[in-house]
Amino acid sequence: MGALVALLLAGSAAPAPAMVVIDEATTVREEAPPHGQIGMSTAYRISDSVPAPRSFEFRKRALHVGAAIGIHPIDHDEIYYVLSGTGVVHSDGDEKALKAGTAAWLYRGAKVGIRQTGDEPLVLIIAYPNKAPAP
Repeated sequence: MGALVALLLAGSAAPAPAMVVIDEATTVREEAPPHGQIGMSTAYRISDSVPAPRSFEFRKRALHVGAAIGIHPIDHDEIYYVLSGTGVVHSDGDEKALKAGTAAWLYRGAKVGIRQTGDEPLVLIIAYPNKAPAP
């Protein structure tokens, strides 16, 4: 009987929104990185193309040589995943080197940032949750 009730309840749920497919080429722009505008970057504001409300942000950013996302406090967990290049990530005074294939998981309440090192851009995927949408 419990399985039947679960099946009936599942059938009455509102349908999920239609999927969204985004070509990053439609989201690209050249801009100074956030939190200090240190150098220049290529920003791919991928999740901006998703209709609201959305539960998290998904971005790609290429920090040009010498560029950095300045140190700033975060009020959510955040992930920096390195696609190419090298850099140094900062969290509450601790610094670690990053290279392609590494990820930094940064925690709510920390003061974080990342800077490009080396001779080529540091290309990152950045993901973090949105605040709960207003009712």
